[in-house]
Amino acid sequence: MNQSVNWEVVLGSASPARLGLLRNAGIDPRVVVADVDEDAITREWEHADVAGLVQALADAKSEAILAERPAPTVPTILITADSLFRFDGEALGKPGTPELARERLTALAGRTGHLLTGHTLVVERDRDHRRVGRAVAATEVTFAEFGAAELDAYIATGEPLNVAGGFTLDGLAAPFIQGITGDPSNVIGLSLPLCRQLLVDLGVFWPQLWRLTD
Repeated sequence: MNQSVNWEVVLGSASPARLGLLRNAGIDPRVVVADVDEDAITREWEHADVAGLVQALADAKSEAILAERPAPTVPTILITADSLFRFDGEALGKPGTPELARERLTALAGRTGHLLTGHTLVVERDRDHRRVGRAVAATEVTFAEFGAAELDAYIATGEPLNVAGGFTLDGLAAPFIQGITGDPSNVIGLSLPLCRQLLVDLGVFWPQLWRLTD
């Protein structure tokens, strides 16, 4: 394993949570947002399981970015991901509206579901050598019981409207989450242990990605 490569890491996501995870782990990626019709992909995969859907979305984002950008001039790692919350056999994405957020969170009170994230990592050492790793991580999330007034206050902040499942582990919803079984970073949007293992399998020395400052 070559430990002297100076990698450029590209995050193919507009998610501040995913960017924050990488930065807290010592990685300072360049952000590129993929132009992908997620609704069309979701319709295409509507009869598949949630794991298949989140991986298809992560793959589509990766393919869109690779198709639009020029060949890399330095060794590059592209990371794309997509998350959905599986509850009672259904895939719950971003609620989008206060009404849907209230309906979903009311159902989740005192219950357990699973946050699934599909990951696609593309390693390009030069323009002629590309390797791809992909996998889905799943984390069990159990919610506390909470009252209507607390729920209304949370929804009024706007936080749950644009996150998978309608809740955040690293934000205002954290006190309402009773327990986690599995990787917590996956619930935030990117499984760091899984990313490291995928890159190790692709011949990348993870500490080489760190951008540490004094």
